[in-house]
Amino acid sequence: MDTYTIAVVGASGLVGRKMLQVLEERDFPVKDLRLLTSARSAGIELTFRGKSYRTEEVSARAFADVDIALFSAGSDASRQWAPVAVNAGAVVIDNSSAYRMTDGVPLIVPEVNSGDLPDAGPRIIANPNCSTIQMVVALKPLHDRYGLHRVVVTTYQSVSGAGKRGVDQLQAELDGGVAENPAFPHPIVENAIPHIAAFNESGFTVEEEKMINETRKILGDAQLNVSPTCVRIPVRSSHSEALHIEMRSSFELEDVRSMLSAFPGITVIDNPARMEYPLARNAAEKDDVFVGRLRRDPSVEHGLIMWVVSDSLRKGAATNAVQIAELWLSLLPSTGK
Repeated sequence: MDTYTIAVVGASGLVGRKMLQVLEERDFPVKDLRLLTSARSAGIELTFRGKSYRTEEVSARAFADVDIALFSAGSDASRQWAPVAVNAGAVVIDNSSAYRMTDGVPLIVPEVNSGDLPDAGPRIIANPNCSTIQMVVALKPLHDRYGLHRVVVTTYQSVSGAGKRGVDQLQAELDGGVAENPAFPHPIVENAIPHIAAFNESGFTVEEEKMINETRKILGDAQLNVSPTCVRIPVRSSHSEALHIEMRSSFELEDVRSMLSAFPGITVIDNPARMEYPLARNAAEKDDVFVGRLRRDPSVEHGLIMWVVSDSLRKGAATNAVQIAELWLSLLPSTGK
């Protein structure tokens, strides 16, 4: 079996640590591992497959002989170091927003648009925004079967989407204190903050813009109408979304339910009479996208409403990145490494 040298950039962060966990869980063919961080986090001990690894400061020499570099250190780090990794011969799978809308850079959710990576040629592959990933997984079978005209989405996003600072703020407030370095502009406990990332001149936030533009790119539909409102809530690790979908043709609800149930990566939980529907706490530490509360929207023709939940650190970040790496490897000829 071929094995590969893997670098994780941002290894000490929430997503970086989750990447290590997912690589181990999925038995990824790792020959050697480089755990790269900022100077501030260098020297931390992390464990992979029972072996202790010490993080080191990211540098050009750290990418020597690296086959795949998983980046989750923010856009600035990706812009600085992804080209360095590529020049050293690595393929970069980037979890930041730095390259998502760059022409020629595939933006991949393997269950949805693996065909956008037709061979192992691209050296930078972008991992979409966490809230976009779970939405497009739920939308893909509907888009293929019925066509989509408009999607109105409200997100209820966990604090882990803001990294360790977000989790620390939630914990500090739950403990009755105040975070030393808060991630959010307001207290998060007993609150819902309709503000994720900076506002632009249109009144939408950067997070909402990501959902619009990334969804169009991933689904290959530049005319798709997407109208998001992104909200932060005091949940640790799973994002929830209410989707109001206007399709281009008629549908039967049972056909939709069957189609979603059969789609890779989706689990349908939809029995309101027994109070069974996707819950954020139940989605934690799972890789599927959970869909429920399926019902017609009588306010528009061909309207459908659904509730979508997924772990934002796993499918929304680390698992999707590792799945991209697996997809990329499947397109390589065997080298006997």
